[in-house]
Amino acid sequence: MRRLCDETDARRLLNPGPVAIVTTTFRGIANAAPVAWTAPLSMSPPLVGVVLHPHRHTADMIRFSEEFAINIPGPGLLKQTAFLGSLSGLQSNKLEAAHLETFKAQWVESPLIDGCLAWIECGLQDVVPIGDHTLFVGKVVKVQALDEAYAQNWLLLERRYSPLTYIGGTKYAVVGSPLDAVVEVDIHGGLVAETVEERERREEEEGRDAELRVAEGEEGYEQMVHG
Repeated sequence: MRRLCDETDARRLLNPGPVAIVTTTFRGIANAAPVAWTAPLSMSPPLVGVVLHPHRHTADMIRFSEEFAINIPGPGLLKQTAFLGSLSGLQSNKLEAAHLETFKAQWVESPLIDGCLAWIECGLQDVVPIGDHTLFVGKVVKVQALDEAYAQNWLLLERRYSPLTYIGGTKYAVVGSPLDAVVEVDIHGGLVAETVEERERREEEEGRDAELRVAEGEEGYEQMVHG
């Protein structure tokens, strides 16, 4: 189930830097390309940035259409995401070749990719050359996300509803294991790096790991931990 989010949610949807599939449309022709460099730029007005090499077809499509959409995939679209990066939109219909279904956006002409976790629709606000790349600044106009994946922050309750991040080459990772940072200070105002409860919990976990290593042997333990 998809639901509308506030435009300012775009900044949190883009943390911690998930892979984005940027979709564009110009003169009835749609294109899609994975982009690793995206970032929130402003809350008021809500602005996000997409960084592309100026010679990429997607860069031309954004310039011509003056709009784009950011689709945020989960691990279920891992192969499709990588595949989109191996083709040029000048060569083929990439969405069709990747067997991706789309649905109509609410504001932009760019199609939105079904099966993703979240979608950010943008009008083109600015184009800024930066070194050998170009920053395309998008003004966020509509944001949607799956209830199972996002509720004012990424929930990360299930692997399939967690965003992909790009590591390099053919390697991707799935964001997971949310940690709640409860900060405490001592009487001098310094950080308490580990509370008594946290130390006890850590020592219990280390004790269980040690028992497993003895019971399973080093090789068996490694297989259990790393699958």
